[in-house]
Amino acid sequence: MSVNQNTSNSKVQPKGKRGSMNRPQSGLIDGDIFYGFRSDIENDCPLTPAYKTKLFNLFRLIEKEFDILYQENQTLQDKIEVLNEKIERDTFDKSDCVDFENNISKVLTKKLSSSSQKSKTAHKLKAQTSKIVSSFKAPQYNCGLVKDYVGHKDGVWEVSVARPGVPVIGTASADHSACIWSIETTRCLLQYQGHTGSVNSIRFHPSKDLVLTGSGDCTAHIWQAALNWDLPKGHSSEEELEGDELDDKLDAKISTLRTPIRELLGHSGAISAAEWLVGADQVITASWDRSAILFDVETGSLLTTLSGHDQELTHTATHPYQRLAVTSSRDATFRLWDFRENVHSVSVFQGHTESVTSAVFTREDKVISGSDDRSVKVWDLKNMRYPVATIRVDSAVNRLSVSASGIIAIPHDNRHVRLFDLTGQRLARLPRSSRQGHNRMVASAAWVDDNIGNVSLFTSGFDRRVLGWNVVSLKDQ
Repeated sequence: MSVNQNTSNSKVQPKGKRGSMNRPQSGLIDGDIFYGFRSDIENDCPLTPAYKTKLFNLFRLIEKEFDILYQENQTLQDKIEVLNEKIERDTFDKSDCVDFENNISKVLTKKLSSSSQKSKTAHKLKAQTSKIVSSFKAPQYNCGLVKDYVGHKDGVWEVSVARPGVPVIGTASADHSACIWSIETTRCLLQYQGHTGSVNSIRFHPSKDLVLTGSGDCTAHIWQAALNWDLPKGHSSEEELEGDELDDKLDAKISTLRTPIRELLGHSGAISAAEWLVGADQVITASWDRSAILFDVETGSLLTTLSGHDQELTHTATHPYQRLAVTSSRDATFRLWDFRENVHSVSVFQGHTESVTSAVFTREDKVISGSDDRSVKVWDLKNMRYPVATIRVDSAVNRLSVSASGIIAIPHDNRHVRLFDLTGQRLARLPRSSRQGHNRMVASAAWVDDNIGNVSLFTSGFDRRVLGWNVVSLKDQ
């Protein structure tokens, strides 16, 4: 990241009300903690060189202390996770779970059989008990790491998959760049450098070679994704070149792009997310200025400003087949916007107690919302008064993704990614160790429809990596 970049442009999802040290801020990566102060002091403060040097040294000491505390915190969390898993295995095996559920049900039924109202309460508690017990069932999917995409110089806020038939992914990073990668070779094919702030969101056009990015510089860009698929001349495969020689040759062939074909202006705050509306003739953006904007793609003109949220917007998503969109906010709500009629309508949903980090549609006409309150809720579009399922987890939830078959991938602050179905049943957890998985916050997840290169799920994190996972049902093995 640029040393003179304003912090508000580098940071996308403000995470208030949590004192956990496992949430990295982009300003704390690679010694950047004191760079912003250096610029301010040199430009604004008449301090002596000796005083400046002493101040810079103090900032370096603070940064070192933070790194030590961060590593200690991570080590303790690893130990806690191991103990929790051992408790789950030892205490909640399958037979014990069945007995536990039956015994609870019998006690509840016996004690609460005196009245019909109490019987209803017993039935409700039994259902809740069943849901709790189901979360301890053995994993139903086998997950393995198969690809690793490395090259960004700061945290990766988002990963996105191109339309079917185009084997590439896109990444948006706090290093002010967006990259397009070959899924098979893990090589960067194109780097977009047109933004002057953190790139917080990336989305592919549903039918054209166009890409939409949103940034901390308060703009969204639409740019042409002209890709270079060629290997270095004279070599038919990567195996014919070795190590550094191959890296140097391929790095030299990475194309860069700095000019968009359309720049979307209108926000006064950082853009946290941008998405194509169905048909791709319009784009919706979500911003820290507490508003969303609907833009015309052809002209780049502002069509409608969508207001109503009380705090910064964290995410936006659109329905795959209908002119519907959802916006999420730090005000603990998400809003459903209906553009199917000339007069737009909006509905407000208040199912969370802390910042809603993302809300996405499924193909089954459901909305899945995730929050800093450590919960994920499943809502039915036909009746959204109450969620149809609630998933309780042990860490704040970031930008989630739902597969075509209805599997929810939930990325967490605590470096884990968990898989659940739409009923709230836990299916699996992606492996995480010194050899596999992310070692910092996982910021986003994205499913692949056609399982390219044996990869079915991508995750991105603030360890600057994007990982490709093979997720297979144990029934299919």
